[in-house]
Amino acid sequence: MTRIIAGSARGRRLAVPPAGTRPTSDRVREAVFSSIESDLLARGVGWSQVVVLDLFAGTGAFGLEALSRGASGAAMVEKSRSAARVLEANLAAVGCPGGNVLVRDARQLASAPPMVEASLCFADPPYEWSARDLKDVLTLFAETGWIRSGALVIAERPGKDAESPLPDAAIDVRRRPYGDTALWYGRFEGQGQAQPRPPENPLR
Repeated sequence: MTRIIAGSARGRRLAVPPAGTRPTSDRVREAVFSSIESDLLARGVGWSQVVVLDLFAGTGAFGLEALSRGASGAAMVEKSRSAARVLEANLAAVGCPGGNVLVRDARQLASAPPMVEASLCFADPPYEWSARDLKDVLTLFAETGWIRSGALVIAERPGKDAESPLPDAAIDVRRRPYGDTALWYGRFEGQGQAQPRPPENPLR
């Protein structure tokens, strides 16, 4: 069972597509959001200042969790139309404003003009993706302005993969193992090409 952990939709169960997705476990999401909450507290930032880019969104659990906690917006990207229909149903069931489902391939979308300037990005691609493939896609999202300078970037990877999937411009990179899963954290400090650095940065 996948559920919302905290916030206005706490306890709400999320539907899971019958095949083709690998939902992040509640335990791992709890670890992710505990780290994010600590980061926000240390920077004196509230959830209302956070904009999320949830790549390979699947059920939408990450973006919906952020919206439940008060994020101002979440773009949830999922290329599978069947999974996206489940995601849209989950968004309606959770009832949190600010969510947007983009039925697109992440590789193609990364080259498009940005619809958000995310201060928080989560990426959980299929495990057959290499770390280099994910790094290239995240770098392109950053260069085109989807991920703003100063954003916190988090990637979920197989625990056996020791290569960083984060952009070369990421700083404070750290890896946290959780059984067969590893979470990679970093802060993107490069300058996107499409957008200037904003005067206020939620996760800076």
